[in-house]
Amino acid sequence: MRQAVVQTGLMMVLLSALSGAVGQALAQTQPPAQTTASLPTSVTDKEGRIRAQLSSRNAVTISAEIPARVATLRLREGDAFRPGDLLVGLDCSVHKSQQNKAEASVEAAGAVVASNQRLAELNSIGKLEVEQARARLKEAQAELASTRMVASRCNIVAPFAGRVAKRHVAAHQYVTPGNALLEIVETGQLEVQMILPSRWLSWLKPGVAFSVDVEELGKRYPARIQRLGAQIDPVSQTVAAFGVMDGAQGGLLPGMSGWAVFPAHP
Repeated sequence: MRQAVVQTGLMMVLLSALSGAVGQALAQTQPPAQTTASLPTSVTDKEGRIRAQLSSRNAVTISAEIPARVATLRLREGDAFRPGDLLVGLDCSVHKSQQNKAEASVEAAGAVVASNQRLAELNSIGKLEVEQARARLKEAQAELASTRMVASRCNIVAPFAGRVAKRHVAAHQYVTPGNALLEIVETGQLEVQMILPSRWLSWLKPGVAFSVDVEELGKRYPARIQRLGAQIDPVSQTVAAFGVMDGAQGGLLPGMSGWAVFPAHP
C-alpha cells in the first residue's frame, strides 16, 4: 500500500514537471504579442509651429560637354552672376580650327555644285554628276553644323541670376565630358519646404499666407503656400507643402531653416 502511494506521488511530480516544460516550449515558439505603435497626430511643436527649410528654386551642377582646357574661370564660391554672364570659358582652339576646315569644305562643295549645274546646262555632264555634287555639299554642311555645335559649348553662360555654391575645377585644368565644373544656385524667390498634418487640407490651399521665423537671422518673413504634395503619407498622416517667400528677402540664403507660423484656422 505504501509502495503504491509513493509511486502515485512520483507520477504526479513527473506530470507536473512535464507540463511546465511543455508550457515553456509553447511560450518560446509562439510569436510575441503585437503592439499597436502610436502614430503622430501632428508635426507641430508646442506653439503650433511647423519646421521649415529654405531652398533655391533652381540648383544646377554645370559640367563640361567637350574635352578641353579651362581658359576662363573668374567666379569663386559666393560670387554672384546675372543671366547670360560667362561662367566658364574653355580653350577651344582645336575645335575652332575644325569648324574653319568644315566651313572651307562647304564653300568648296558649293562651288562644285554651281560648276556642275552650269556644265549640265551645256550638256557637258549628266545629272548623276550634279546629284553627286549636291550630296557632297549636304555632307559638308552636316559636318559644319556638328563642329559649330561643339564650338558653341566652349563658353558656358549662366541660365539664371544666382551665386556660385561650389567650384570643382581651377583655371588651366584639363576637363573631359561629364566633369563637374561649378555648382550654382538661383538667388531669386526662395521656396519654403514643410511637412504638414494632412488634416489641414480641409482649409490649406495655394495662396494661404503664413510667416517664417528664420533662425539664422532672428527675423520673421512673410510667405504664402504655392503648391501641395501629390500624396499623403499613410503612416504619419502628413503631406508635403511648398511655399514661396514674399516681399523683401535681404540676407536670406538657401539652406536656412526656421519655423512656419500659420494664422488661426477653423
